[in-house]
Amino acid sequence: MQLLLVDDEKDFVETLAERLSLRGFQADWVTSAKAAEEIIKTKKYDLVLLDVKMPHVGGRELKRIIEKQQPDIKTIYLTGHGSEEDYQAGSAEAEHYLMKPININHLIEKIHDALGKKED
Repeated sequence: MQLLLVDDEKDFVETLAERLSLRGFQADWVTSAKAAEEIIKTKKYDLVLLDVKMPHVGGRELKRIIEKQQPDIKTIYLTGHGSEEDYQAGSAEAEHYLMKPININHLIEKIHDALGKKED
């Protein structure tokens, strides 16, 4: 299962990718919408974890861009700045909408759920 993590907080996204890798996930990461747009042109992903609030292009807009390249990709939004309005809109668009800081076991559960897979 191929994951793409997109978050403008480099330390967070790098650490999250490492923690997922230790649990058997193949996770690439980038720190901008522009970098995400480039990488999805070259590699197929099953799921993308998107930070909702990023400079220039936010996660919700980036989701629409990514889906043009990979229509079957699943999405989980991550945010540290969520409002009730953002939560309602994000929950309607993505498989899950999660608040930071994220518990890694909870995230893995949501990844499996989004992909319709049972945990081993």
